[in-house]
Amino acid sequence: MDTATTLLELGAVLFTLGVLGHIANIIGISPIPFFLLGGLAFGRGGLLALHASEEFIELGAEIGVVLLLLTLGLEYTARELLAGLRQHAPAGAVDLTLNAVPGVVAAFLLGWGPLAALVLGGVTAVSSSGIIAKVLDDLGRVGNRETPVVLSVLVLEDLAMAVYLPVLTAVLAHQTLARGGLTLAVALGALVAVFVLALGFGDTVSRIVYDPRTDRNNEVLLLRVLGLALLVAGAAQKLQVSAAVGAFLVGIAVSGPVAEGAREVLSPLRDLFAAVFFVFFGLETSPAELPPVLLAASLLAVAGVGTKILTGWWAARRVGIGPMGRLRAGTALVARGEFSIVIAGLAISAGIEPRLGPFAACYVLIMAIVGPLAARVVEPVTRAVVRRSRPRVVAEPRGRRS
Repeated sequence: MDTATTLLELGAVLFTLGVLGHIANIIGISPIPFFLLGGLAFGRGGLLALHASEEFIELGAEIGVVLLLLTLGLEYTARELLAGLRQHAPAGAVDLTLNAVPGVVAAFLLGWGPLAALVLGGVTAVSSSGIIAKVLDDLGRVGNRETPVVLSVLVLEDLAMAVYLPVLTAVLAHQTLARGGLTLAVALGALVAVFVLALGFGDTVSRIVYDPRTDRNNEVLLLRVLGLALLVAGAAQKLQVSAAVGAFLVGIAVSGPVAEGAREVLSPLRDLFAAVFFVFFGLETSPAELPPVLLAASLLAVAGVGTKILTGWWAARRVGIGPMGRLRAGTALVARGEFSIVIAGLAISAGIEPRLGPFAACYVLIMAIVGPLAARVVEPVTRAVVRRSRPRVVAEPRGRRS
């Protein structure tokens, strides 16, 4: 590997991201869509393809997802998570069912068959935890009443993926029932183990991560929290469980002052690698493959926006949140991302439908751009519409008498 070329490419990418982020700040929107489009420009078939730094950016993207979910988990305790999962389990079931239907229907309408329907249903069902975590932080909504609802739905989706991905892998590989059952059992066992760590040993984990009696600097806290998150995320992924779920549960296992300090030291690192994640997502898509599938993917995206808004509205309404909070919850769930790409990648590797890859990439790119934009504009647009719809009271001219 040419180190000089790698440094040049990384420097160009990071500087460009800084410029794009500055433009987004001036306009007043999330930088995520700009990062995605920047990835398209640097990716296969774009204006300037990257070669030397591609492996580093891919690894950085994985770390970015881990950091996004880790810092999100640090906002909540294990007790809050468990209560939220119990309260919002029906919302998770409605979310997965309602949002899988458009993908399944689209696959059959396109003539791709039941295997492609199983894949595309997963692509449309699951939101992007990484993008949504970034959007909630950018918009300052982490403390909003509807945010625990959104996070509970996301965690339930990620837990469902821990079951769905091993099953999908077994089906696509034409494994026997026994082999597929073993894969699923390992995944569920690993998931339970991570839950036990998060819910039962939170205080112990916090002491391992940082002891204020002996540890006096932020470097120790940073290295231990990040190291533990990567260890758990890597072990989870080895066992066919989502690395994002593992990182999130590590975050909730760390509590109290340790969690507050960890959020502070991890924030700059999270922002850097999160930007790399969104760029990598764009790098994996060739612009030339998008136009032929743009119309069909756009129609599916319209359906996907509608079903996610319905999901968020219904889930937030169940816990007594007002109409504006329901809309914020719905639009926050719109973005699709990392899981959808993983699911489509499994199908591409299995060779079940050559058009599925570009179609899924186009769909996810649309949703990854529309989601952050919808989350930002929903409140000001709704308030403007309400103001305009109010009847105006016209004062009677002075001097006129009946």
